[in-house]
Amino acid sequence: MANPELDAAIIGGGHNGLTCAFYLARAGLKVKVFEARHVVGGAAVTEEFAPGFRNSTASYTVSLLQPKIIADMNLAGRGYRVIERPFSNFLPLGGDHLLVGGGDAATQAEFARFSKKDAAILPEWYAMLERVAGVLRDLALRIPPAPDGGLPALVDAAMQARGMAKLPLSAKREVLTLFTRSARELLDDWFESEPVKAAFGFDATVGHFASPDEPGSAYVLLHHVFGEVNGKPGAWGHVIGGMGRITELMAEAAREAGAEIVTDAPVERVVVEGRKAIGLKLASGEEVRTKRVISNMGPKPLFDRLVPRDAMPVDFSRAMDGFRAGSGSLRMNIALSGLPQFRDRPATDDHLKAGIIIAPDLDYMDRAFHQAKGNGFSTNPIVEMLIPSLVDDSLAPKGQHVASLFCQHVDPDLPEEREAEAVDAVFDTIEYHAPGFRELIMHKQVHTPRELEAKFGLYRGDIFHGRMSIDQLWAARPVMGAGSYRTPLEGLWLCGAGSHPGGGVTGAPGHNCATAILKQRKWWRS
Repeated sequence: MANPELDAAIIGGGHNGLTCAFYLARAGLKVKVFEARHVVGGAAVTEEFAPGFRNSTASYTVSLLQPKIIADMNLAGRGYRVIERPFSNFLPLGGDHLLVGGGDAATQAEFARFSKKDAAILPEWYAMLERVAGVLRDLALRIPPAPDGGLPALVDAAMQARGMAKLPLSAKREVLTLFTRSARELLDDWFESEPVKAAFGFDATVGHFASPDEPGSAYVLLHHVFGEVNGKPGAWGHVIGGMGRITELMAEAAREAGAEIVTDAPVERVVVEGRKAIGLKLASGEEVRTKRVISNMGPKPLFDRLVPRDAMPVDFSRAMDGFRAGSGSLRMNIALSGLPQFRDRPATDDHLKAGIIIAPDLDYMDRAFHQAKGNGFSTNPIVEMLIPSLVDDSLAPKGQHVASLFCQHVDPDLPEEREAEAVDAVFDTIEYHAPGFRELIMHKQVHTPRELEAKFGLYRGDIFHGRMSIDQLWAARPVMGAGSYRTPLEGLWLCGAGSHPGGGVTGAPGHNCATAILKQRKWWRS
C-alpha cells in the first residue's frame, strides 16, 4: 500500500463533517473533506431557489447547535447571528387559534382560554421538560461507551449515568416516560385541552413517519427541546443569512485550522484492504489514500452502497439491515408576492413570525399518518410554515417574502407521478386557513422524500439519518458495535446524525467523532 496521503478523509461536507474537520485539523491532522455537491453544508444550506429569492432550502431553523461548538469555532465572531422567534407557534384551529410564546404569562393566558387547569400546570410541564432535557444536554457531547470495551467502557457508562443517578426518583420516572411512551400518553397525563396537546404534540411528528400514538414518539418531542437560542433553553430562531450561513462560517473555521475542502467530489466507494479502510475512490476515478475514512453521510447509504458487504462482520451487516430510516417529510420553499392572511387571526401579523402549525389536535396528526400509509400522502397534512423574510429582509425583494413549508406525511415510496397531488393537498390545507394563499405564490421549490435523498443524500428523505427510537439511540446509534463513532471496519468512523446524539443541526456527532479519534491517536500515536 502506498503511504497515506491524509490523516483523515471525510465523506460529506455537511455541518457535522465540517465540525469534525475543524477539530481534527486544529489538532494538527492533515484533513480533507469531499463534498458531492457544488456547495458545502449538506442539508444546512442557503440557496437562491427563484430569481431574487433565497432561503434555507432544507434545514430551516436553529436551536440544537451546541454552544461549545459555536464558541470553539468562533462562529459569533465570524458573523453568526440568530433572531429568536417572538412567539414559538401559532395554531389556526378553524374558528379560533392558539398562540404559544411571548413569555410564560402570555402563554398561560392563551391556554386559559381553553383550560384553566392546563394554564395552571404549564410551569410544571416546562420544569419537567427542562429536567429531562438536562440529561440529554449532559450526554450530547459525550462518547457513548463501546459494548465490547471491557472495564474502561463500564466505568465510562457509569460516569455518563451519573447525571441521571443524581435525579430524584420522580424525575427518573419522567425520563423513563419520555423515552418509552407515546406522545399522546404523555400529553394526556398532563393536559386536557386538545389544542394545547397539539401545540406540544406537533414536535413528536417532525421528521418522524409515525403517529403520535406510537410508543417512543414522546422522545422525538423531547429531542426538539434540548437546544437553546442565545442562551435561552428550548427556544428556536432564524439565522440571519439562512442556515447556510452556519456552514459557510464552519467551512471558514475549518479551512483556517488547516482542513482542505473540495466540492463536486462525490465518493463512489470506500477502499478496503485487509479488513481496513485505507481510502476513497471518487466518482471521477481518483483514489485517495488515508489513515482514516470518516463518514458524514447516513449509515444506511454508507453501508449499503459504499462499503463492501464482505468487509464487515456478518452480524454487523445483519444489524444494519434492520436499521430503520425514512421520514415522511415534504419540504417546500415558496416565493410569495405578499404575506398570507389567516382568517383565525386577521387583525395583527405578530403571529406570522412564529412557527405556523396546521395540526389542530392529536387525532388530526394520527389520521395524517395513517392516511399516508394507506394512500401515499395525507389529504389533510401536518404543515409548519415559517416566513423568515420577516426577520431577514436579505432573503426576498422588498415587499415580497419567502416561506418555508415543512409538511408531514408523505410516504417515501409514493410514486413520482403522484407527488403533485401531495403538493396540492398542502396548498389546499393552507388555503383553507389562509384564503388567497395560492394567489400569492410566485414560485415553488419542492423536495419530496425522493428529492431530499437525491439532492442532499438523506436516505428515504430522513432528516435525522435514521429513526430516533430507543433501539437506535446513544450506544446503539446506529447499532451496537458502532455507537462510539468507530465501526468494526478498522479505520472507518462515523460523524453524522446517524450516530449519537442524532438528528438536527447540533454539530455534536462531528465534535464527538473527532474527540474519539484524537483520544485513540493519543494512545496509539497514529
